[in-house]
Amino acid sequence: MMQRRVYFDNAATTPLRPEVLEAMMPYLTESYGNPSSIHQEGRKTRAAIEAARKTVANIIGASTGEIFFTSGGTESNNMAIKCAVRDLGVKRIISSPAEHHCVKHSVEYIDSMHLAKIDYVRLDQYALPDLNHLEELLAASESPTLVTLMHANNEIGSMIDLAAVSALCKKYGAYHHADTVQTIGHYPVNVQETPIDFISGAAHKFQGPKGVGFIYINSRCHIHPYIDGGAQERNMRAGTENIAGIVGFAKALQLATDEFEKDLNYISDLKSYMKERIKEICPDAQFNGHPSKSLYSVLSVSFPPGPHADLMIMSLDIAGISVSGGSACSSGAETQSHVMEAIGHPADRKTVRFSLCHSNTKDEIDFTIEKLEGILASGIQVPS
Repeated sequence: MMQRRVYFDNAATTPLRPEVLEAMMPYLTESYGNPSSIHQEGRKTRAAIEAARKTVANIIGASTGEIFFTSGGTESNNMAIKCAVRDLGVKRIISSPAEHHCVKHSVEYIDSMHLAKIDYVRLDQYALPDLNHLEELLAASESPTLVTLMHANNEIGSMIDLAAVSALCKKYGAYHHADTVQTIGHYPVNVQETPIDFISGAAHKFQGPKGVGFIYINSRCHIHPYIDGGAQERNMRAGTENIAGIVGFAKALQLATDEFEKDLNYISDLKSYMKERIKEICPDAQFNGHPSKSLYSVLSVSFPPGPHADLMIMSLDIAGISVSGGSACSSGAETQSHVMEAIGHPADRKTVRFSLCHSNTKDEIDFTIEKLEGILASGIQVPS
């Protein structure tokens, strides 16, 4: 008999929705024209891309000329940070020690090449930036500055006050890049209501296809192409477009936007239920991330030291449950992540990230709790 599998790693990637696949299929089969071609087949696929661009722009309150499709969040974040230094005259970057690796490593590269001065804002125990310290940093120099902070932490879920950061950047004339990969498709983000210069998204975080994302570039930011070649994406991102992926991105984002309230309520209830069940079997468990200002879909749990600790994630996988230790980019690492180090998390406690979506159920949580209880008791769990 086939082993039951439960998937609680939706912050890493989500399953493709059937409606999204249906929208994509024509562009994987009969509508195969190159969007840069002027014949009928090319015009048809070009129209599909522009319709998708309009959908994304409308959802985030942007103009279509400010939306550019990319290969995903990593490319978008690299593009925002590196082009800000190269093309906008940025001489200083303010970031934090708990950013996603694509931001962290981009900032470290700029530092290593002596292209800009790097300052790091202090974090609290939830990995949230100290806004008073951020203002001190902004006020300390008149050098052209980019503030790059993630909207929600991908490992523990804590969410910054995006409007407050935006207001500080505006007050001091700094450029503002928000890594919104974990929030686009899960929370409303409107760049008219909250002015930001760069934001990013990836379709696979909200039931869309992998390998496609977008970057919003405020019209005041005149940057040059990050990838050179043809004139695709309004001469901003060379390379033949991923037509099916772009169509799937827009469809997934529209569905996620339409169903936001329903998903918020349902998944929040699942998260609360899971917290209660974990406390029942492990009273010493601790929950990482801000208790209220946090992603409703992410539950980061710190388990006490014991024989189970080093094998926790592997034991859950053997038992049929997919989770991670934090970021999918470093889920195989033996040492604790840079995020947990940044908030002073004890190294001897094991962190497990359970991330939920609308397709998960309380029955799956009960199954997980049953297996987890066995792991905590014995140190390893084998499939029944």
